[in-house]
Amino acid sequence: MLTDPSTHHPATPETATAASPASRHSHDDAPDTAQLFARFMELDDGPERDAVRGELVAAWLPMAHRIAGRFRDRGESVEDLRQVAALGLVRAVDRFDPSRGAFESYAVPTITGEVKRHFRDRMWALRVPRRVQELRNRVRVSRRELAQQPGGAEPTVAAIAAHAGLSEEEVNTGLEAMESFSTLSLDAEPSTGDQDYSLADTLGAPDASYDLVVDREAAKAGLRRLPERERAILYMRFFEDATQSRIADRLGISQMHVSRLISRSCARIRAEALAERPGDRLAA
Repeated sequence: MLTDPSTHHPATPETATAASPASRHSHDDAPDTAQLFARFMELDDGPERDAVRGELVAAWLPMAHRIAGRFRDRGESVEDLRQVAALGLVRAVDRFDPSRGAFESYAVPTITGEVKRHFRDRMWALRVPRRVQELRNRVRVSRRELAQQPGGAEPTVAAIAAHAGLSEEEVNTGLEAMESFSTLSLDAEPSTGDQDYSLADTLGAPDASYDLVVDREAAKAGLRRLPERERAILYMRFFEDATQSRIADRLGISQMHVSRLISRSCARIRAEALAERPGDRLAA
């Protein structure tokens, strides 16, 4: 009777040795697929080769599921872990060279590495560099080993650094990364327990004054290049809040002429500010 791969328990070395080839079937944890691999290597790409690949993957899938089970209870569902392990198994089948030894010896580290890469690349709520991830793992293992020692209390940063062969700065980086594997909701309450506001309420908002500063700096060079009379008109209009008719009276020109000068000056400054390269503006 065929066993369900999800509930099948891998054979121990003793029972595997005692089992006869006739007792093996396609759902064994380490089936004999030497002949299938030999046939697989002889075939060219096509439907027949794909069919043999499918047989090999199906035969070794229980082993992939067993490897995936080692990573349960780490924040990822078992079904997703099995999918990742199955992907690693397919890659192992495609890359395996039968002349180099047993398939199991090649497949186990390949599948395990695929699952570990999944945790490294997909499971971090906050993306951190690989170097920091490695520091986190070394710090986590060292802290656990120190805490398990007889009479061991919570290890200090200095103790972890000495145990892991790291600097205290690297240990602090690893400790900070341990808090990056998961994130808090913005709706969560602060650690003070104050229920009147959430973390989202502590976030800053964009300040419109910054945009005003940028606009003023962008227009400054263009204003300097305007003729003196046009600069005076703009100053009276936008800084003294004078009306166009009052400006016309002060300069002895028509209101229509003042309107045209304001429009022309503003258009010129805007065009120069938009066309100006960032490097030119910094150099100015």
